[in-house]
Parts: sequence; C-alpha cells; structure tokens
Amino acid sequence: MSHCWPCLLITPLVLIGLVSFYFVYVFYLKSPPPLPSFDLEEWWGPTRSRVQDTSIRPFTIRFEDAMIKDLKHRLKNHRPWTPGLQGVGFQYGFNHDQLPGWINYWAEQYNFTEREKFLNQFPQYKTNIQGLDVHFIRVKPKVPDGTETVPMLLMHGWPGSVREFYEALPLLTAVSKDRDFAIEAIIPSLPGYGFSDASVRPGLGAAQVAIVLRNLMRRLGFKTFYIQGGDWGSFIGAEMATIFPEEILGFHNNLPVASSSKANLLTLLGSLYPPLIVDSHLQDRMYPLSKAIAYQLQEFGYSHIQATKPDTLGVGLSDSPTGLLVYILEKFSTWTLTEYRDEADGGLGMWDKDKLLDNIMLYWSSGCITSSMRFYAENNNVTYWSLGLSEIPTPVPMWGLQAKNELAFQPPALLRFKYPNLVRTNPLEVGGHFIALELPELFAKDVLSAVAEFRSLRLAHLSKHEL
Repeated sequence: MSHCWPCLLITPLVLIGLVSFYFVYVFYLKSPPPLPSFDLEEWWGPTRSRVQDTSIRPFTIRFEDAMIKDLKHRLKNHRPWTPGLQGVGFQYGFNHDQLPGWINYWAEQYNFTEREKFLNQFPQYKTNIQGLDVHFIRVKPKVPDGTETVPMLLMHGWPGSVREFYEALPLLTAVSKDRDFAIEAIIPSLPGYGFSDASVRPGLGAAQVAIVLRNLMRRLGFKTFYIQGGDWGSFIGAEMATIFPEEILGFHNNLPVASSSKANLLTLLGSLYPPLIVDSHLQDRMYPLSKAIAYQLQEFGYSHIQATKPDTLGVGLSDSPTGLLVYILEKFSTWTLTEYRDEADGGLGMWDKDKLLDNIMLYWSSGCITSSMRFYAENNNVTYWSLGLSEIPTPVPMWGLQAKNELAFQPPALLRFKYPNLVRTNPLEVGGHFIALELPELFAKDVLSAVAEFRSLRLAHLSKHEL
C-alpha cells in the first residue's frame, strides 16, 4: 500500500489554516454589529387603552386566608412519595426522605402572619409600564446635609425574587460618616415574577425587560442611575448598559459573563494553556473544560426544558406546592455548593427555612412560576440571538463580584470584550449563586465599594474634561 505523504499533510494544514483564519476574522476583521432599533414603548399588556395609567400606587403583600387554607390542604393531602434510594443525597434531585420535614414546617410552623409582616417591612408600589403593572420595593434613606442620595436599580433572577435583598437592604441604604453618598434602592419584581404582570404575548426577553425597567426608573424621576444584578438580573443589566450607556452610571454584577465570539474563542484557546487568560489560583474555576461541560450536562437540564416547554412544566408546579418546593429548593442546594448533592439534606440545613419559604411563597401566592420560566424561552431563540447584543461592547463601568461557587466564571481578559471599562473583579473564596441572600454583609459592602469607585472615576473624568 503506497502513501501520498503530501496528501496526508493537506488535511491538518487546511484545518490549521481555517482555524487561523477564523481567529484573525474574529479578533481583527469582524466588527461589532450595530445597536438594534428598539421600540421603547412596546406594549406587553392587554389591549392598549387610550389613556395610560401612570400613577404610582402603594402595594401590600397579602396572604389571604383562603389561599393559606388551600395551600395547607394541598400540602397535607398528597399521594405517597416514592421512597428515596438508599445511601444517596441529592444526586437524583431532591431527596424524597427530606420531604416530610419541609412539608410539615411549611404547613404547621411557617407563620404566615409574621412572614407577611416581614415581607411588607419596606415600602412597596406598583405602576404600569408598557401595559404591565410592575411591582417594586423602594427604600429612600434620610440623609444629612453633605450626603448625596444616589439611585440604584437591583435586579434578581430565577428562582429568586426581591426576597434575596431583604437582609442586605438596610446595609445598602444606611447613612455612614465614611461615605458622602447613600443608596436609594429600587428593587422590582421582574415582569412575570412575583407581583409583576406577565406579558400576554411572546418576545419579552432580557433586552425588552431592560427597556421596561429603564422606563420604570424614568417614571420614578431618574435619568441616570446605577444598576446591580445577578442571574437574569446580570443579563438584563448587560442589555441595559448596552442599549442605554449614557444613562447607566455603573454596573455592579455578581454574575459577570461576556458571551461574545471573542470571549468564547479565547476560552477554547485557554483550555490548551490556561495561564494565557486566567491566573493560576483561579484556573480551577474554568478548566478543564471537560469538567465545566460535565457540570452543564448534569445541572442544566432544567434550563433546556424551561427554554422549550415552560408551560408544560408549569402545570405541575402551579398545581402542587410540594412540586414547586422541591423544584426551587433543589436549586438552592446545588447552586450554593455543588458538593451539597452528596449530603442527605442537600446542604439545605445551612439556610434558614423561613428565608427559603418566603421566596417560594412569592411564587406560590402570585401563581407566577409558569410565566417566570417562560423567560428562558424568550432569551433562547434565534430571534433574540440575532439581535447580537452580546457582541456589542458597552462603555459603562462594571465591577464584578465572583462568588467561589458561582455557576460560571470568567477572568478580566474575557470580561473586557464586553466591558472595556472594567473597574475591578472581586473573586471570593466563599459564597454561592445566591450571594445577596447567603452573605448580605459581604454583598452590601462590595456594592457600596463599587459605587464609591464609580463615583470617584466619574468625578475624575468630569474634572479632566473641564480642564
């Protein structure tokens, strides 16, 4: 058998050539797409009336007696659960042997009256934006002379809610002699979450929600403001900073990710030689890629079904409080620390039960689980991807807080493709996905440090341009 040695070399040479050309194209020839044109008044509610209600109305969370009675009945009258497998923790999902403790606590020990009072401790409102009644918390501190009040929009994700910020709120809005500013916090329930209306038609993705929330801030009188976000709040914040860069003064991001083609390509190249893009002590948060891919395959099935069939899944979760409980709690287990899968209680013992049940009550009492899951479908489709917003850099200063056990990690070398004015990243040695709820003091301190730095940089920028 004869061999054509030049022929054997052609395939690898062609492959190397194609890869090299793609690299040159992505990094040197490909330009960011233009910013798409958006309808800033696009209507998402029922038929539009001639006169829009622009009032801002006080709102109070109510756990009605009929709802509580029905909830307890559903919790106590269920079919027998399948016994958990011997010797497993949460490797198969929520361990059924842990169900009686949670169900009994929710039905018998969770004090609905006291928790309702707790959830109403901060001023809450509703206002109609683009056809949707948007629920939000607003805490405005009383400040002495010489202290400036600065507005910040804080955005949650799934399966979280405004409840994530309750412990951090007093710290964020506190007045301190060590600062010349205090934060006025505006925390909305995302459309389709909690007590905010869901869209009646498809298409309300992260960019469209960014517009709704920007318009909420305009309704409240703020033409410029700071933003903070994690989970979906991180993605909405990225879109807001891209669409309205002149209005966003700074972005505190506790899930900082750049999803551009440059960042993705460099991530692949970095797998061959990690020091190319990430410090040695942080390499295990990204590499080996096989570990990251295995984690995605094992833990992100929920994302696929919510992005494709949210309404099917929503039927069971809307009808069964036990189903809703285990579906959400399982995320608070694994997303806090992956190794909690191996513990009998899923590591949920580290959480205060009332905290987690408060969050679940905001889903159950409002009946929003289906509409909340639809957000995955609205952001994972060709129409939304074709907007190309991830490829457009934003000049907005960004500060990244990176919990040790967060779902994703990127170093500054990648983040700067999206955020060229990256101020700082703060990679922690503690914490998980729900960092504001888990470590409120640390979270609040980091947010305040970020705002202080944003203000300092802006002052230096303005002074420079006045010279």
